[in-house]
Amino acid sequence: MLALLGATTLVLVAAVRWMLPAAAGETNLKSPQNVEVYIIDDTFILQWNRSEPSVKNVTFSADYQTLENDTWVKLPGCQSVASTKCNFSSVKLNVYEEIKLRIRAEKDSHTSPWHYVDSFTLFGKAQIGPPKVHLEAEDKAIIINISPPGTKDHGMWALDSSSFTYSLDIWKNSSSGERRTKTVYPRDKIYKLSPETTYCLKVKARLLPRKTGVYSPVYCIKTTVENKLPPPENIQVDAKNHIYVLKWDYTYENVTFQAQWLHAYLKKIPGDNSGKWKQIPNCENVQTTQCVFPKNTFRKGIYLIRVRASDGNTTSVWSNEEKFDTQLQITPFPPVITMKSTNDVSLRVYISAPEESENKPVNHHYPLIYEIIFWENTSNAERKIQENRTDFTFPKLKPLTVYCVKARALIQEGKWNKSSVFSDIVCEKTKPGNTSKTWLIAGVCAALFSIPVVIYVMKLLFRCISYVFFPSSKPPSTIDEYFSEQPLRNLLLFTSEEHTERCFIIENRNTITAVEETNQTDGEHKKYNSQTSQDSGNYSNEDESSGSKFSEESLNQETE
Repeated sequence: MLALLGATTLVLVAAVRWMLPAAAGETNLKSPQNVEVYIIDDTFILQWNRSEPSVKNVTFSADYQTLENDTWVKLPGCQSVASTKCNFSSVKLNVYEEIKLRIRAEKDSHTSPWHYVDSFTLFGKAQIGPPKVHLEAEDKAIIINISPPGTKDHGMWALDSSSFTYSLDIWKNSSSGERRTKTVYPRDKIYKLSPETTYCLKVKARLLPRKTGVYSPVYCIKTTVENKLPPPENIQVDAKNHIYVLKWDYTYENVTFQAQWLHAYLKKIPGDNSGKWKQIPNCENVQTTQCVFPKNTFRKGIYLIRVRASDGNTTSVWSNEEKFDTQLQITPFPPVITMKSTNDVSLRVYISAPEESENKPVNHHYPLIYEIIFWENTSNAERKIQENRTDFTFPKLKPLTVYCVKARALIQEGKWNKSSVFSDIVCEKTKPGNTSKTWLIAGVCAALFSIPVVIYVMKLLFRCISYVFFPSSKPPSTIDEYFSEQPLRNLLLFTSEEHTERCFIIENRNTITAVEETNQTDGEHKKYNSQTSQDSGNYSNEDESSGSKFSEESLNQETE
């Protein structure tokens, strides 16, 4: 009895465990697998795989949730879907806002657990579909019109329709190997084709930086018969001062020409732009292969220019559309230079734009850099500098020296450079400067200081010469003090300063007579003794003694 009761209890417990999930709305249904979101242009597809293919009558439902609203909302187009995909393109969502999705399987009143999809943005998931293409044929060209992928006004690419670029593959229908690939505008022309020839092409769109679409279907068209008048070729524009010169090449004579322009950005906007071309002034019914029009016709920007020829009622097709960038056509005017010498032996160089009587100079629209070449007038060595200033200083130059300078203006904008011709050469002579004044003052001071020195040196030299060639009669003081007595001093004097004394011995009359006779007899001797000596001052005692003796003997003999 107990055993039967225990078995019955186990059966009841098992039945309760089996019935509880059903009461809670849960079954053994499994969630969908491999859930993916596919977005192509404005088509939103949610796709998945069944977990139990053998289970019949299973449907699927999905919800979505945004960051602004954390409540799960039923996803339109994806409720009770029997297939393995649903289209929720009708949902009104911000394509740049993150959303979340969840999906589950349903059967009768039973549901599987939710399968959650990671958050994403519709724009991030979106892929670019094939563009729509329309073709028009000419004799040697094909005009192509491309409509951007998606819905025109309110679709995924509504804000990016003008940002698409298009890549085109074109080939002759009879040749599958020769293909040309090029980037084209939404409305563009494929040139250099053969008349009466079938060409096929396909196009794909690309949105930078990472989105590339799929190719469109292949479109084919046949070019027309060759036109009697060919279009002008080699279109180019040259800038000269205040005018533009439009030139082209043409082989036929007696024809007239017409030139038009269009803003280049209009080519990026889908649609027919044929009615937006404008006539270039002075370039209508021109009989030469060039025309001249003022620069103020175009503001800063990029333009397209085309030319066609006419001969009576026959008109050529338009030429290739030549791109014309006003920035690339700018040629700056040469600057005007003024140079001034300063007191510190430097030169100041001032640069200014040339004065123009007409319109505002084109140079003022762009930053200019000036290249200055500076050199000494007598030298070929040049100094070159580039600055965006208009005031330059060349310091520490040579005084009273002529220097010359010339300059040109440079435009460096992006990947292109333009430069003017060089200005007129301007020369200027430097001033003496403070250094010259200092040397002048120093020279004067030196000269004034050297006069006494020179006088003193000359005086010393004169004294030396006088001492050697004209010695002084006065002995040095050191010697003079030891010969203070007159007899001793006379020994050191020149003969011109010696005293010659005449001695007379008077004893009696007879003696005087004897003396006179003696004087007469020895007149020459006395005369010699009475002369002033001019010799060097050396004297001999022997002469005097002998003379004295001779006189005494003579006198004694006379007396006797």
